[in-house]
Amino acid sequence: MKFRKRRQYFPACSSHRQVEEDEAWERREKGNKEPRWQRSSSSAHVIAHLAKYLFYEPVVTATGMVGTRSWIGGLFTRSNRRQDKAVDYTLSPLQEERLQRLQDRMVVPFDETRPDHQESLKALWNVAFPNVHLTGLVTEQWKEMGWQGPNPSTDFRGCGFIALENLLFSARTYPVCFRRLLLKQRGDRAKWEYPFAVAGINISFMLIQMLDLQNNPKPKCLPGMNFLKLLEEDERAFDVLYCIAFAMMDAQWLAMHASYMEFNEVLQATRNQLERELSLDDIHRIQDLPAYNLLFQ
Repeated sequence: MKFRKRRQYFPACSSHRQVEEDEAWERREKGNKEPRWQRSSSSAHVIAHLAKYLFYEPVVTATGMVGTRSWIGGLFTRSNRRQDKAVDYTLSPLQEERLQRLQDRMVVPFDETRPDHQESLKALWNVAFPNVHLTGLVTEQWKEMGWQGPNPSTDFRGCGFIALENLLFSARTYPVCFRRLLLKQRGDRAKWEYPFAVAGINISFMLIQMLDLQNNPKPKCLPGMNFLKLLEEDERAFDVLYCIAFAMMDAQWLAMHASYMEFNEVLQATRNQLERELSLDDIHRIQDLPAYNLLFQ
């Protein structure tokens, strides 16, 4: 399915200075209000409308990952090269092993003909709606979870199987947080909310770009280098970070009183905050991130 190209809402930036300028702009636009968390069911037509701003004709990247022109062409054009000449470092054997496994996960496309991928998709439904019988892999029921159409496999073009793994990990590891986000149970919600599943795919891809994980053999940005320390401590660090990012994005959404047209702005603000936290000197475990407690609120 192809969509006409629309205006992109992400500001491109390639330095900490630009990040600060972006934050200053956001504060001016929102009345200089700090998100509340820092101080301490989408309908089908909304999903389809939002999809026009998030999804374009699919393309394949040089790394083999299936992507979309919106993401690859402009939404996440920030370069992580600011560390290229400043820092060189050596991976420990454990870091190298775990990074390679994570990068291997990143290049696996979702294949609707594979039985294991089908079972994972069914498992996601059963965790999300345990009392609702799923009538098939292609059904209008999927729209209730925030997929843009009756066949979720078309949405995975944007990131691949790892996006489904992230959603499943969130549902199984932090079920209370997962259901709160899925069902939009907290806060003064917008009339037109972000679609849950589509947002999840965006978050998976955003993290891959932010951490410079597609850069072989190792990340060259500060957040990515610090992330490898977390990965050495816990092989699940990427999946846990995904859960944190989703909770953070929802908190930003509520604090900014956003609606679906502002989704990209909210996602950029989330990325900015994650980069700051991953650049702190005293972060040694994923649990050390200030936003980790969002999983338990």
